[in-house]
This record gives sequence, C-alpha cells and structure tokens, in this order.
Amino acid sequence: MIDVESYSRDLEAYLCRKNDGHLIRITGPAFERVQSWAYQGIPLKVAEAGIDRYFERYYRKGPRRRPVQIMFCEADVLDAFDDWRRAVGIARVSSDVEGGPEVEEPVPAAGPRRSLASQIEAALARLTVLRGSDRAGLALGAALDAAVRALDALRADASRARGDARDRILEQIASIDDALVNAAVESLDPAARRSFEKDADIELAPFRERMAAAAYAQSRRAAIQQLVRQHFGLPSL
Repeated sequence: MIDVESYSRDLEAYLCRKNDGHLIRITGPAFERVQSWAYQGIPLKVAEAGIDRYFERYYRKGPRRRPVQIMFCEADVLDAFDDWRRAVGIARVSSDVEGGPEVEEPVPAAGPRRSLASQIEAALARLTVLRGSDRAGLALGAALDAAVRALDALRADASRARGDARDRILEQIASIDDALVNAAVESLDPAARRSFEKDADIELAPFRERMAAAAYAQSRRAAIQQLVRQHFGLPSL
C-alpha cells in the first residue's frame, strides 16, 4: 500500500526547502493532486525532479516574488514521470472503459528532436563541466574523458549526417552513453550500490506485480542506472 500521508509530507518538506524555508501546506485540492501522483506510482525522487524543473524556469525569470504552490509544478512532475517511465521501460496502466479491465498504454514518445550536432554540443558542454566538478570528476575522470573524446570525434560528421549515417552515429552515441553509465555504476562502493538497488525496488514496487520477471529485471537495471545518473549529474546522451 502507498503511504500517501508520508509521500505528501516528504513533498511538502522538499517544496519548503525549494521555497527557501517558506512552508506551503499540501491540503485540500493540492493534497488530492499529490495523492493522484502517488496512486499513479510516481516515485518521490521523480516528483522532486519535476519540482526542480519548475524552479529552474522560475529562477530564470528573475527575482522570485512569492512562494511556489505544489500545483504549479504538476505539468513538470508528469513530464518527469514520462521521462522516467521511458528510461526504465514502464508502461502506464489505465482502465479501457469505465469499470472495464486495465490495459497498458504505450510509453510516450520523446518530444521534438533537436539536431544531432546540437545534442552532441550540449552533451560535450555538460560532460566538460562535470569533469571539473567534485561531484563526478574525481570518481569518473577517466570515463568522462573517454566520453568527451568519443563524442568530439563524431561532431564533424553529425552536422551533415542523414538516414543510415545518422542512425549509425546515434548507435555510437548510445554505446558511449552505456559505457559512461556502466563506469559510474562500477565506481560505487558496495554500500552505495545496495542503497541504489533498494531505491530502485521502491520506485518499481507499484508496477512489479504486472511485470514478467525478465521485464522487471531489465527495468530494475535501468532504474538503478537512472538513480546513478542523478547521483553524479550525468546527462542522458
């Protein structure tokens, strides 16, 4: 069973920290909205990532004038949930008709794609910043260097790649991404690894009963990788 009260309190505390200590209670319609997030199976950390997205845009608008309400963050929370489900391979379950059987909806497709060259440029910028950071640079220095070199080698061809050539570059980028994430997972000490595995199990718990063993194992691995990405601040290439 989902502990909605604890879920709501945790988000209330997180929103309070984002609001510089100003407490906005999650009650009434706001609680009902947060309750719906819990019942959809939106992991707490994914909901927090959605709140972060809203605040990032809010900060870019200039000095803040008033504390943010949780309901303002809903679109970003749902977008973050869709991104998480796409990453770990989880479909959404809904009723086919009112009172009818539950059916799986496909994982939503990604939004409009940017040019391949701009994706590589953005990834190189992010990885270069991480290389100089205490967060990932110390643990993943060699892996970050290798990823930067490999991406940089693709940059010239990416701007003019079309069709099969573009697909081949995308496959290479996926391989670079896999190598970087695997290196991040391998860098964890046993205690940290167990902690991420536990968190992944908690995130997937609302979906586990309807998943085949092989599908669950694949999603669990992907969920662990997502948590490790967040821990080190790694972009998805």
